[in-house]
Amino acid sequence: MANQTDYGIVGYMAPDWNVEQWVDEKGKPAKIKKHHYDWKIKVLFCFQSWCKGCHQVGFPVLKEMVDALKNDDRIAFFAVQTVFEGHNENTFEKIAELQKKYKLKIPFGHDPGDESTGNISKIMYNYRSGGTPWFIVIGAGGSVVYNDFQIDAKKAVVVLKQLAEDEL
Repeated sequence: MANQTDYGIVGYMAPDWNVEQWVDEKGKPAKIKKHHYDWKIKVLFCFQSWCKGCHQVGFPVLKEMVDALKNDDRIAFFAVQTVFEGHNENTFEKIAELQKKYKLKIPFGHDPGDESTGNISKIMYNYRSGGTPWFIVIGAGGSVVYNDFQIDAKKAVVVLKQLAEDEL
């Protein structure tokens, strides 16, 4: 996961997610809070349902990582629709469809932002992300260790396992 642009937040404590709409691993409405996963490494995949790059690259990379690490309870995965355009198409209803389509048994969130962020995703705003698909890795201690467009799934799995060994 080296050689990435940090967009000014890598090394800093991870901001709150402030995502209010979630579906759990089974596609049912849920309440998910970042602090419930303290002391775990957290991998956030940011997407929009209409994003071609998310479907061609992002979701397959996420699926590969989730499948490779599904039995490692030190690492938690989340997918969040970080809406910054197309609010009428990138809706809460789309997240359960995508969760099922990609057979991902991880929580999915919907983050359309609000007036305080100029109606762009709060995660995008607070994590200074540059669009979608986007990957954020938060260490067990709460600091951002990766924040960028692309991630190599095979290398990420190795690095996440090592990070879990080092931090936990």
